[in-house]
Amino acid sequence: MSMSTDSRASQHRAPHAHKFASAMPVDYQTLRFSYQRPPDFGQSPCAHYPVLVVGAGPVGLVTAIDLARQGLHVVLLDDDDCLSGGSRALCYAKRTLEVLDRLGCGDRVVDKGVSWNVGKVFFKDEPIYQFNLLPEEGHHRPAFVNLQQYYLEGYLHECASKYPNLDIRWKSKVTQLESSDTKAKLTVTTPEGSYTLSADYVIAADGARSPVRNMLNLESKGRVFQDRFLIADVKMKAPFPAERWFWFDPPFHPNQSVLLHREADDVWRIDFQLGWDADPELEKTPERVIPRVRALLGDDVEFDLEWVSVYTFACMRMEKFRHGRVIFAGDAAHGVSPFGARGANSGVQDADNLGWKLGLVLRGEAPISLLDTYAVEREYAADENILNSTRATDFITPKSAISRVFRDAVLSLSKHHAFAQKLVNSGRLSTPSTYLNSPLNTPDSDSFAGLMRPGAPVADAPVIANDERHWFLQQVGDRFTTVLFTDTYSPAAEMSDMMVLQVLPAGASSSPHANAIVDVEGLLAARFDARPGTTYLLRPDQHVAARWREFDPMRVKAAWRRATGQELSS
Repeated sequence: MSMSTDSRASQHRAPHAHKFASAMPVDYQTLRFSYQRPPDFGQSPCAHYPVLVVGAGPVGLVTAIDLARQGLHVVLLDDDDCLSGGSRALCYAKRTLEVLDRLGCGDRVVDKGVSWNVGKVFFKDEPIYQFNLLPEEGHHRPAFVNLQQYYLEGYLHECASKYPNLDIRWKSKVTQLESSDTKAKLTVTTPEGSYTLSADYVIAADGARSPVRNMLNLESKGRVFQDRFLIADVKMKAPFPAERWFWFDPPFHPNQSVLLHREADDVWRIDFQLGWDADPELEKTPERVIPRVRALLGDDVEFDLEWVSVYTFACMRMEKFRHGRVIFAGDAAHGVSPFGARGANSGVQDADNLGWKLGLVLRGEAPISLLDTYAVEREYAADENILNSTRATDFITPKSAISRVFRDAVLSLSKHHAFAQKLVNSGRLSTPSTYLNSPLNTPDSDSFAGLMRPGAPVADAPVIANDERHWFLQQVGDRFTTVLFTDTYSPAAEMSDMMVLQVLPAGASSSPHANAIVDVEGLLAARFDARPGTTYLLRPDQHVAARWREFDPMRVKAAWRRATGQELSS
């Protein structure tokens, strides 16, 4: 087998990566983007744009697309000419899929990827229990879809290419950054020399080793765990189901842990715990990888290695995500251990949170201080992710004999006792954060039950719109929306400056009212604890801003002012 160095390794969480020759070429892995001279190359004074995004990974692409959809002129800069190699950010959570739906590429990810809801945990040579991450019916998307990162990036790039106001510039490396109170100025180095650009705002989505962060002399602090893991992307035909399998101390890899996931194209992702003393370069060689895979699969299974990498667990974050005109997102702002699928998912949710706020500010429809709430909310989410990731890492890799005894006792008990299953932590999987203490929330003044409280991500449910079956989140879209639960459609409930989506009970007809939907199975009312008159204000990122038991346009407008930062000091 031949090997070549992965040119994008330095921008991702898994350093020391090598790429093995694939038996079946994958277009997105061989795709190269040619450098083209920018129209403003060498221009004096330098060209100015509303937004410059640095880094064309999933987070940078989602951010750029979201802003372009709002009509803003965006320049996206990347220092490479290709998509990422290997599976990398493999598992995309339900909330991330819903964000991708809003951008127009969710179907492609779900259709190509492997959907799954069930996980199984093994201890030594026997299964001890399984769990379902989406046990209830009535959701458009599964709990997770597994898909190699290069597919996601490829789909997002094709989506981005549809916007004439989104300029993607490859082989364009940011080498200098200056920021003032009014703008940021970048020096961009290309194959034919350097030039400068300025912008109202720069979004740094340039990975865990963020050059932009280094240019501003900023740090990302946290904890590095003394353990190493091997990723192997294995091409094979196998009877394993589309589930997440996690082994503690299996006979084929004793005293360590192993994780198995199915990907697209009959590729399987296997993570092997190696221990802190493992030599990363040695462990990436086929002579070391193949015997480990054979020990798991057996001697009779034929397979090819597509890609391998060795990584170290780390949980890090910047103290602040916004620094004046420069805003950090994704791995540039925070990093977590990969078990739990919190890296790319939290990064996409960063972009989802930032996009609508930056759009309002740039259009003059909200104060600049609204951008500080991006930092408040996503720093909270990062801390939540880091806490869960740290707990998972401590359970997976006990660092003392006592910790190991406790862990193994919990695993043994979990086969027969549900209370012990709750203590097993093979990576608490990614869920979206509820911004409980966000300054954008309007506190409840009425009594409600359920999870749809201010700050929470909105739950989906099947609905009827225009006499056709749809999903609730498709009807909400990416704007401020007032949702009114009512027995009958009322023209008097319409507001001239905001969409009011009226939810009618099962059996009603939504036609001919453009802003009426039918709660066809009653799931929407159940999930929102709604009765006639119940009203919700939803943000453009599909989080709850406020809720009441009666529809009152004045209260809705006051909550909208709060949710757009009108009550924040500038």
